[in-house]
Amino acid sequence: TVLHRSRTPLTTWFWAAYLVTTHTPGLSALQLPRQLGIGRYETAWMMLHKLRRAMGRAGRELLHEKVEVDETYVGGPQPGLRGGRERGEKALVVAAVEVRGTASGRVRLRVIPDASGPTLTGFVKAHVEPGAIVVTDAWQGYAPLSGMGYRHRPHTQGGDPKRIERFLPRVHRVFGNLKTWLRGTHHGVDEKHLQVYLDEFTFRFNRRRTPMAAFQTLLGLAAQNPPTTYKRLYGVE
Repeated sequence: TVLHRSRTPLTTWFWAAYLVTTHTPGLSALQLPRQLGIGRYETAWMMLHKLRRAMGRAGRELLHEKVEVDETYVGGPQPGLRGGRERGEKALVVAAVEVRGTASGRVRLRVIPDASGPTLTGFVKAHVEPGAIVVTDAWQGYAPLSGMGYRHRPHTQGGDPKRIERFLPRVHRVFGNLKTWLRGTHHGVDEKHLQVYLDEFTFRFNRRRTPMAAFQTLLGLAAQNPPTTYKRLYGVE
């Protein structure tokens, strides 16, 4: 399991899973030792990362009905970029958010290498049910969606960057919450580990109204997932 060969007591793992799922802003590896009396930062970091990797469950139900999709850059200010989809050294993240009336349903997030058509449509295909309405901006990378079984609804900025936020309010709200969480709780994240933080944000967001159920689900996933290797955990080749 995720806990394989751990020398940390099982009760400490349970407390860590409880805190990371029920504590509203989440927990960083700096905060966890103070909460649980863990002696080393490295132990807390390892525990949280193993739990995060259990949150990224494969085979999840596809988003359906109506979904907003867009991308954003994650990272600090970087001079010299010309705008558009030029990413420089920043990480590019794509999100899909279900529309539930005026509210948001479930979310999916992924770090992507570029904003090309194959990348963006591949993300939609992996996470959105065919036949769903997919609302995007007018970026050409989304254009093939109409021929892939989706009811594509692109919107242009019309010279006003804020205009697109009126058509994609939920996904932009998710991006705002994500960036606030990364800056506030974690004070920034290395790109090579960013996906597991996106998995945690997704897990917590989708269960935001049922934190105790989130705790129970994480315990189940931690028992089902295989151990995380050193290479995966620390991103070494």
